[in-house]
Amino acid sequence: DLAVAGTVLVLVSPVLAALALAIRLDSPGPVLFRQERVGKDGEPFKVLKFRTMVTNAEELLAELQANSEGAGPLFKMKRDPRVTRVGSFLRKTSLDELPQLLNVFKGEMSLVGPRPALRSEMAEWSDELYARLRVKPGITGMWQVSGRSTTTFEEYTRLDLYYVDNWSLVVDLAILVKTIPAVVASRGAY
Repeated sequence: DLAVAGTVLVLVSPVLAALALAIRLDSPGPVLFRQERVGKDGEPFKVLKFRTMVTNAEELLAELQANSEGAGPLFKMKRDPRVTRVGSFLRKTSLDELPQLLNVFKGEMSLVGPRPALRSEMAEWSDELYARLRVKPGITGMWQVSGRSTTTFEEYTRLDLYYVDNWSLVVDLAILVKTIPAVVASRGAY
């Protein structure tokens, strides 16, 4: 994780700078979005992403909650009015996730693992889903390469638990390879 994250950060630094500039030119506010998520063993950490929404997006969420198209407790909207023009591109291409390489470098995340959860989502988890906290959350994972927002919450749960119970380097490498076509096809990305 450390070697790959460090190498990729160096290689994509010009892309990171260009994306940061595009975000600044598109809408006022910070370039990075920081949000508390739950990591391994339930430890909270601040996940980093490129900001894809207006700065008051969290306050607007309550008004939009009834329009969620996400599975279970996951809030998702195909045409979320809070998303900026550049943000829409970043989400479709998954480039908004690149700053999470810093989370990997800091040891808070892994390249592959379950999606880092919000504490509010955990209120709707079954007891068995807490097992996903035995591993570090990942930038990509089984759920992400299996359709993301187009999967059901039951599928999300099954994939996460399967990953935790069957982790191996071979599984991680297979997920990393599957991530490339999933990102290129933008399956379930919105």
